[in-house]
Amino acid sequence: MIERGLLVRHDAVIRSLTVTRTTTLSPGFCRVTVSGDDLDGFASPGPADHIKIVLENGERRDYTPREFRAATPGNAAELDIDFFLHGDGPAANWARGAVSGDPVRVGGPRGSRLPPTGAGRVVLAGDESSLPALARWIELLPEETEIFGFVELDNPSDAAYLNPDHVHRARIVWLDKAVGVLERAIRSFGPIDDATFLWIAGEATSLIPIRRYLRRELGLAQPQVSIDGYWRLGEANRDHHAPIDPDDPED
Repeated sequence: MIERGLLVRHDAVIRSLTVTRTTTLSPGFCRVTVSGDDLDGFASPGPADHIKIVLENGERRDYTPREFRAATPGNAAELDIDFFLHGDGPAANWARGAVSGDPVRVGGPRGSRLPPTGAGRVVLAGDESSLPALARWIELLPEETEIFGFVELDNPSDAAYLNPDHVHRARIVWLDKAVGVLERAIRSFGPIDDATFLWIAGEATSLIPIRRYLRRELGLAQPQVSIDGYWRLGEANRDHHAPIDPDDPED
């Protein structure tokens, strides 16, 4: 039986850091690496952790801490943050223009949810915004866990974000972005037994029918399903903790 992973709490900290370098990962993705003494004590053991990028105008945006490297003799601690450069949002614009030496403040994570226990098979699904966390899931799940992945893309070239080992490990299926394409992929996945865990993230409105299918139509237990609306079309600065479906709150 699947049980939710342990929730690890962290102290609330806003860290004053400096951009070390930027790296282009694919046509739509940029990695910003930051460093600084304030990274002492940073921890992010959960695959779907969130940190807050605090912009100069005070706006805050949630992002996945892609990789943290603790300080070693002769090397400062570093944190990689990957940005999907879609639209004209303030965080994406900041990442596009970031250069070495730029200051940035980073908050969190406030808590880390460890991977679930008892899952023999895990299905990961989402759009481009889910890819940094999806990569972390692949890296943090036990070797014996069977992993499947469905990712919808506007630009097929953004498949280069995941390295071949990730794609092979999770049997990634790339989907051309279209209304309902992710729901159709999950419905066609086949029987979902009580040892299967599903993690799905992306545009909130598009996830409503997927959640209803898994939780209401199939009747899957809450510990088996984690659905996170990273963003919602037409809504600025969405709180990803807000309910996916206001008409059917989480139980």
